[in-house]
Amino acid sequence: MRFDLPKSCSGLRVGLLGGSFDPAHEGHVQISLHALKRFGLDQLWWLVSPGNPLKQMGPASLSRRLEYAKCFVDHPRIKVTDIESQLQTRFTCDTLLELKALYPSTHFTWLMGADNLAQIHHWQDWQSIFEIMPVGVLARPGQGLAAQCAPAARRFAGARIPNHTPQILSRAVAPAWCFVSMRLSLSSSSDIRKRGAWR
Repeated sequence: MRFDLPKSCSGLRVGLLGGSFDPAHEGHVQISLHALKRFGLDQLWWLVSPGNPLKQMGPASLSRRLEYAKCFVDHPRIKVTDIESQLQTRFTCDTLLELKALYPSTHFTWLMGADNLAQIHHWQDWQSIFEIMPVGVLARPGQGLAAQCAPAARRFAGARIPNHTPQILSRAVAPAWCFVSMRLSLSSSSDIRKRGAWR
């Protein structure tokens, strides 16, 4: 199978931000720009997923979400992709393993909001995610304390990188993770859908 995937080169530091992006919004952009700066990343790839196994209601079509995301974000170091659809992976851990195999010389960092850290222990093979590549966690509204006390934070407490040295995360050997705070955006995809602004 031939993939239409982003290009990378040896030693490139790439952040991976997965989600349904249903729809993409300013909060996604804010997290991406903050991650690029704080974790010393060269690029950041949005992984627009076909669907979320933890959600009962399916998102808008993948083609629509991809098209909107590409129009929404205009930054040379942020790439919008449908990697999971091309690889036909359903779970994050499988996607990360495939990417590591496809890009053996790229330094990947998995990125997520603190709200995901608080509930990642419900994900399939969640511990493998921390063991495959470094994880960068960015604070989201009302989730900072809960996330840092969550089962995942406790399980990998010894692999935590101090938040005053986040730049070393992108070249760290997994398991390694870092929690950084940022100016919070109250934008959310669910609120946009409730307002009827995503039709």
